[in-house]
Amino acid sequence: MFLLPIKLWTMLIKFHRRLLRQNSKQCLAFGSTLFFFLTIVMMYNSMDCNLDYNNPNNEFKSEYCRNLYYQDLNLLASERIDCSGVISGDPDEVRKALTDNLIVANRRTIATEADYLDITKDCTNFKRIRKYVTFSLSDEERNYPIAYSMVIHNDIEMFERLLRSIYMPQNVYCIHVDLKSPETFFAAVKAISSCFPNVFVSSKRESVVYASWSRVQADLYCMEDLLNSTVDWKYLLNTCGTDFPLKTNAEIVQALKLLNGKNNMESEKPPLYKKIRWEYHYEFKDNNVQIGMLKKPPPLNIPIFSGNAYVVLTRDFVKSLFDNPIAKEFLEWANDTYSPDEYVWATLQRVPEMPGSLPSHIKYDTSDLNALARLVKWGSLEGNMKRGAPYSMCTGRHRRDVCIYGAGDLHWLVQQHHFFANKFNPRVDDNAIQCLEEYLRNKLFHG
Repeated sequence: MFLLPIKLWTMLIKFHRRLLRQNSKQCLAFGSTLFFFLTIVMMYNSMDCNLDYNNPNNEFKSEYCRNLYYQDLNLLASERIDCSGVISGDPDEVRKALTDNLIVANRRTIATEADYLDITKDCTNFKRIRKYVTFSLSDEERNYPIAYSMVIHNDIEMFERLLRSIYMPQNVYCIHVDLKSPETFFAAVKAISSCFPNVFVSSKRESVVYASWSRVQADLYCMEDLLNSTVDWKYLLNTCGTDFPLKTNAEIVQALKLLNGKNNMESEKPPLYKKIRWEYHYEFKDNNVQIGMLKKPPPLNIPIFSGNAYVVLTRDFVKSLFDNPIAKEFLEWANDTYSPDEYVWATLQRVPEMPGSLPSHIKYDTSDLNALARLVKWGSLEGNMKRGAPYSMCTGRHRRDVCIYGAGDLHWLVQQHHFFANKFNPRVDDNAIQCLEEYLRNKLFHG
């Protein structure tokens, strides 16, 4: 079925009404004219759109052309699931999606490293089968590249689906693979990366240990590589392998422009129980944590703020991490503390000398729910929203008090302003990820 602009449909309706008032000869003449007119329109539409996936600056010449691309690149979920109903919060469709996860026969086989090593032997075929969008969808996006730091350690399929969901040819992507990850996993990541000119593996790798400095260092390696890339990116976003976007690239670009050169992240006055994390020296050996001597106060007595590992940073802020003496000294001071990723960025965000920062006054505090970077449901805070809980109960499972989202969480998730949500896992609820993929791909082309 071809698509016609509203004006053409209006003309056709007028033709039809006039036909009804004519005699048989006039009707035949009008019918012939109408047939000729429709033939010309169809020929024009077909000539107007030559699908070209190799041109990163591709443009949609018509709405018909946009729809042809969408038909070729849509990501439809399982036929058993009505994602429109799930996204809109229909209780019956949500219940069907959640029940479907419990049926063993319905579970999809998760792709392995070997699968990706095989399919990426032919990159053109890989991008076609996996339905990557390899061209910019608007001038606004084309002229506003974003940098991504992606810190991962396992689950190759989840990583690849995350990359596909955020991939755009004008952006640039650095992938840090944990030094402890199996060689087959690292090889599969390199194989996927090699299929794209703007995706690369970090030049240095860190063995990432939970709550240690290594988590910050992994991002710093990618940040330095991204600064050295030829892409003139405007903002940096960092992700991990269990994230998934809630916004399209166009929506993220529009939100970043509204920041007008400011960073955005969780940054609040820390609770008393967290202060022990940076007041003492810590050592991490063989997954054991040893607490040591009392540390000196931070350089220049910088006030510490609490936050999390996921942030939205301007290019100038990232550059200052390697150039600004205050930032360099603070990072050096923090490298033997506990869980520095949960306060380092939040603290530097309140240092006046850092580009895009905010004043340290409590009025400028930003909670995780008000920040843009990442949306998390903490199990200890879930409950009845009508009685004051910040969010409803998780419909998936919990890991370390964090909700691994289920299909029943999607209706709430897509109404939030955050760029990403954490956590997702196809082994817990693949329908939730499939419906998000379908929803985002549709919105990518149709708004």
